[in-house]
Order: sequence, then structure tokens, then C-alpha cells
Amino acid sequence: MRIENRENNQTRDVKFTRNYTKHALGSVLVEFGDTKVITTASVEVGKPKWMDKDDKRGWLTAEYSLLPSSTSTRCSRERTKISGRTQEIQRLIGRSLRACLDLEKMSDLTITIDADVIQADGGTRTASICGGFVALSDAIDKLLADGTLKENPIIEPVGAISAGIVDGEVRLDLNYAEDSHAQVDSNVVLTKSGKIIEFQTTAEGEPYEFDKMIEIFKLAKKGISEIIDMY
Repeated sequence: MRIENRENNQTRDVKFTRNYTKHALGSVLVEFGDTKVITTASVEVGKPKWMDKDDKRGWLTAEYSLLPSSTSTRCSRERTKISGRTQEIQRLIGRSLRACLDLEKMSDLTITIDADVIQADGGTRTASICGGFVALSDAIDKLLADGTLKENPIIEPVGAISAGIVDGEVRLDLNYAEDSHAQVDSNVVLTKSGKIIEFQTTAEGEPYEFDKMIEIFKLAKKGISEIIDMY
């Protein structure tokens, strides 16, 4: 039995608290067990300068950060230089959420998803994607209600979760204790219909068999389906 007294195919307790902050158009406190992330969706008129003026698409980008006290030992704020890890996670969140949007239906708008980890216990990037989608969805609903958007740009919901092999067992939704000594660590991002956006998998030591990779993926797909049903 795992630390939280759950089976290998079970997620941690997952919770979404919507309208968590006052000013953002969409805001969510997402909790995966002891991992807690505040995700917000902010909307601005205009597009990034690098986009062509004739490009009819809008844009979505993401920023991610760990609060100093979110981990067991204080982590420094990234004030001037963003670490490679943070850049990687920001890009993952951004491209995962863009994959569920028809950007031409949000012309001349930029949506920024901010994911601020207030407590980290593994799976912060996948929790950020899930919370980010819920915040995005709530923001889109408000833009439709006030007439800013004429059509819903969301193609279908997106979800994400971690999975891997720990102590020789395939497990879903790894906490930090499991993730830190996993033999295989994977992050999976899927649409509601099961289409793959991202499947990151790494053997931390010895290579592992193809059949185990399929088992990890199927378990992650089950978990993501359950999470999306909570939206």
C-alpha cells in the first residue's frame, strides 16, 4: 500500500476550487494531494510582437513559478534569470493548452496562464495544466458572456497526470517521495477524446520494456479521464 493508502491505479485526492482570486478572469486552486497550485487566466487585447500583423490567430502563453516556501527547503525566487526547468515547464503548459484551442476564434487576444505553486509534493506541472485548463475555460465562458468572443475557441478539454515505475510497480500520480526514487518517470497530457499532446517518459536507471511503457500510458489515460470528469 502506498503512503496515502491508495492503490497503484488511484490518483491522489484531486480538488478544483474555482473563482479563487478576485481579479483574474479565471482562477483556480488545484490540489493533487499535498500539491497545491494557484492557476489564473488573464486576458489582454493584442498579440505578441513576434506575431505577424496579418495573422488572424490569438495566442496563449504560460508562466510557472514555485513560491519560496513551497518546498521542504526554501527555494529562491527567480527574479532575473529563469531556470531551465522553469522554462521547460512553462513551455509544456503553454503548448498543452494551445493544443485545445482554435486560436483563430480568439483573434487579437492574448491569454496568459499563471501557475504559482504554493505547496509542492510531486506532479506540479501536470497539476498546473489541469488547473490551467479549468481557469482558461472559466475565462472563455466570461468572454463569451460579455460578447468579447463570438465563438468558443475550446476544441475539447485537456488533462495531465504523472505515472511511472516505483519499486518495480507501475503507479499513477506520483508524489514527491515516489517520484524521487522512481525507476521510470512519465508525464502524460491528453485530450478528452484520448489524443496525445505530450508523453514524456524517462528511465532513471536501467532501460525498461515496451510493454511497461504501454501499461504506464494506459494507467495515465484512465487517470486523466477521471480528472477531466471533475471539471
